Amino acid sequence: MTVDAPLPDLDTPDDLAADSGAEAVRKYRAPALEKGLDILELLASHGMPMTPSQISARLGRSVSELFRMIQVLEFRGYIAPATTADGYELTNKLFTLGMARAPVRTLLEAALPLMRDLTLAIGQSCHLAVASDDQMVVVARIENPGHLGFSVRPGYHRSLVEATSGVVLYAFQSPDTQAVWRAMLERAVGTDRVARFIDRAGAVRARGYEQAASDYVMGVMDLSTPVIGPTGAAVAALTVPFVQHTPLVRPLADTIGLLQTTARQIAGELTERV
Repeated sequence: MTVDAPLPDLDTPDDLAADSGAEAVRKYRAPALEKGLDILELLASHGMPMTPSQISARLGRSVSELFRMIQVLEFRGYIAPATTADGYELTNKLFTLGMARAPVRTLLEAALPLMRDLTLAIGQSCHLAVASDDQMVVVARIENPGHLGFSVRPGYHRSLVEATSGVVLYAFQSPDTQAVWRAMLERAVGTDRVARFIDRAGAVRARGYEQAASDYVMGVMDLSTPVIGPTGAAVAALTVPFVQHTPLVRPLADTIGLLQTTARQIAGELTERV
């Protein structure tokens, strides 16, 4: 995470005049709020528990300056002491708040019954992911109805450029949206990685779905296809982590077809609800 220099508690006219870029067009500041948001964003990007001293070092602030922020965030349920290591970690509260947004609720209401039907038909789990800044975030999953399977938990997030769902989400955006995302991704991971990502996205768009071996689990093939919203852009990616086991309920080719059919059905439900 790129961390700005510490902000002063009070802004003077000279301070504001010295700002440049995005800072120059800001009308107001709330230093205390920004400290809290910095803590949340740092814990989200770090992915592991952090102690107050580690947080203060990464943010360029003193422990005493952040102490009250950490206590308030813990009291309000946004962070909690980690159970497996020293320090604090994010709770699911931010995820829960995001899930309560009307567009997400509508998406889940349309998708979950159809996702359940899909898992029964293919004997594999599936999950639904949406874009959040430069990340993809899993917002729903349906477990494999059988005794064995592999699934990704809701709330899991990963850079768009690293995830099968991420390349699908990017591939099926408008050119204007892709340009915005590209600039954001280049700041996060560099131009070389984004160039390779965009080449891959072009192939995915032409094919209509992505099929790629998981870089996390051997023997798992990620199959992902877009859920197209009323505007013609992908609002989500529907993904099956296809596990090669014996016997298979459906072969790989049939699973891809059913996955695409389900994504189109979800898209149809969304259109009817607009």
